[in-house]
Amino acid sequence: MGLYDYYLALRFRLDDADAPEHVALVITERDLLEQGAYATLEDVIRWAFEYGSERVTVSVSVLDEAVVPTLSRELRDLDTPYQIAVREPGDTEPADAPVQVNIGLGGKREFAAVVRSLAEEVDAGELDPDDIDGTDIEERLVFPDEPDFVVKTGAERLSDFMIWQSVYAELYFTDVNWRDFRRRDYLRALRDYQDRQRRFGR
Repeated sequence: MGLYDYYLALRFRLDDADAPEHVALVITERDLLEQGAYATLEDVIRWAFEYGSERVTVSVSVLDEAVVPTLSRELRDLDTPYQIAVREPGDTEPADAPVQVNIGLGGKREFAAVVRSLAEEVDAGELDPDDIDGTDIEERLVFPDEPDFVVKTGAERLSDFMIWQSVYAELYFTDVNWRDFRRRDYLRALRDYQDRQRRFGR
């Protein structure tokens, strides 16, 4: 760790503000084509846990679903400090692991699948529409946990990421490209998070 990184880490640890318990990283398939991209991802996941997070979700947006099997194979082989769960388009089993990876499962598609599931249960007489609330939706999401902090490199957009879950998350955009993302960039993001006052929609 360089001197400046050490300084940022010290500032972070001395601050009374909490670290985000659940960090989400939003990247693209093009980011993963860069040399060393998977090693960078392994580093950032390790840093998240090193600096107090308990869960990390990685969302990889894809333009061509033909690349999903290749990405899935590579991402399942990541060297992470905790168990990893990878989900693809079409998966319905909830991801329940300290490290969760979403490959191309956009928020609109995930939410639409939940709506279809609820409609089928209502049609079958298993569910009263008047009883449906937010909990019923959350229980059917593939990625049910709400992130506290979303970090996006490159452009300032979320790429259809976790529409329901991230509604109250703090968003952090950096113009640093994924291939150049370093520990100091992650620490700067954390310091920015600590300086915010979360309002949860209030």
